[in-house]
Amino acid sequence: MTVRRCLPWPNAVLRTPAADVPAINDEVRAIWTDMIETMDAMPGYGLAAVQIGVPLRLAVVDCSEARGQAVRMANPEVLHASVQLREHEEASPNLPGVSAVIQRPRAVTVRFLNAEGTVEERDFVGLWATSAQHQIDHLAGKMYFDHLSPLKRKMLISRAQKLGKRG
Repeated sequence: MTVRRCLPWPNAVLRTPAADVPAINDEVRAIWTDMIETMDAMPGYGLAAVQIGVPLRLAVVDCSEARGQAVRMANPEVLHASVQLREHEEASPNLPGVSAVIQRPRAVTVRFLNAEGTVEERDFVGLWATSAQHQIDHLAGKMYFDHLSPLKRKMLISRAQKLGKRG
């Protein structure tokens, strides 16, 4: 179990769609364990494998109050999304120091391979839905700020770069 380093933006891995996971094995389980440790150390509500430099479609999400309820997902995909939207302030350890309010569907149904290697469909609502969608975006090579207008995106990245030069 290891807390892994998150890749700094604009690392090319963050813009490259991740590869499908053919099967759940001990290597995948070990990556998930490291991802959960990394997510909890931030602290955050989710993490995609590409964020730590692993180009596989793996994600973890844990929005529980007590923690320890992480959902491990391989090859997640949104099957259904609610029409009703929800706003939430999102951020990423890959671009520290900045955040933006993003609108996403309030509820989603996601299909994925679970830790046992079986296909599961799960409904996520509220913060869980936001985090699941955020991680699925990462696996497709998208960042949360891609949901902003070009001007707002440019301002956010510029602000992050200025903060990085100070730190």
